[in-house]
Amino acid sequence: MEAAAVGPDLIPALWAPIPPAIHPRHADINDATTRWAHAYKVGSPQLRGRLVTQDIGRFAARILPRGDERVITLLSDFVLWLFGVDDGHCEEGMLGRRPGELTATLHGLLRIAQQPQTPLLVDDPLACALRDLSRRIDAHATPAQAARWIDALREYFWSVTWEAHHRAAGTIPSLNDYTLMRLYDGATTVVLPLLEMGHGYALDADERDHPAVRAAGEMASFVITWDNDLLSHHKEHRSGDYYLNVIRILQHETGCTTGQALTTAVAQRDRVMRLFLRLRTHLQAQAGPQLRQYLDSLGHFVRASQDWGISSLRYTTPDDPAPLPSTLCSQPTDDSDDPLDIPAIDQWWSLLPVRPRETVSACITP
Repeated sequence: MEAAAVGPDLIPALWAPIPPAIHPRHADINDATTRWAHAYKVGSPQLRGRLVTQDIGRFAARILPRGDERVITLLSDFVLWLFGVDDGHCEEGMLGRRPGELTATLHGLLRIAQQPQTPLLVDDPLACALRDLSRRIDAHATPAQAARWIDALREYFWSVTWEAHHRAAGTIPSLNDYTLMRLYDGATTVVLPLLEMGHGYALDADERDHPAVRAAGEMASFVITWDNDLLSHHKEHRSGDYYLNVIRILQHETGCTTGQALTTAVAQRDRVMRLFLRLRTHLQAQAGPQLRQYLDSLGHFVRASQDWGISSLRYTTPDDPAPLPSTLCSQPTDDSDDPLDIPAIDQWWSLLPVRPRETVSACITP
């Protein structure tokens, strides 16, 4: 199928083959996160004032629509905290251009996540909030899940330091390097342990670490972060500040126009979404109930990001309206089963046997 061209600023309706869902107490969860953000003074007053309007609690409620409300609230608070780090330290703060100093700060935060009682950054509101998050993670997680959460947090911190290096130097990475690091700097992997915690189970290590299951999680991260880049492009490129985004990466690497880069990025995420659906179906056919639940949760995470992305004030930016779609669409722009020409991820396509071309039908609106 030929990908339709899009205008230089208009983001097309994104393909959404996974049905929407949301926890019935989403409004209460959102309100609880607002209170938590103010209680711990997450970010500057200006930043916090923005974050609490962005419906982060509803985002978390879409990720775990049938999960434990306490874990969903924990996830919501954690996502807001991550935006406090990303927006406050990395994108808008001076540390975002000082990778060495950023590394030192993030190492301190990592130690607090490991040992909340550690007397580091005692006057830092982000550190105090992280202490609360860490203690709540320990209350709901197995020791192995808590360790994986910390490992994923380390990956996220490492990747935003990489981004700070490029921001300080004013350089633009290759598409391959960007794809690899985007799997981590989108902070998607730190959510994955909470998918298990939200339903009160712990995946067997042999299941969770199977190459195909790990790849399914990476594919979900790819689609989520590509969607995020598409939906945040208006806000980022009009800010006047340095930014990294797949649209900018593609323009720099290929010399294409903004519209051509948009078309390419949409086709890339559609092709990975097709593969994710096929791999998930393949795995679920032989999985036990816990792995099936985990794979379902990966799908909810993808769809939650889409529904939240086209509706949250974080991306719609009413003061400078972004040309975002108000609905999602039922067909992909790219129906190829060939691997993308991105070495960091092309091995994903080797995890399923080659089979005849098929048509993937889809669902519809948020």
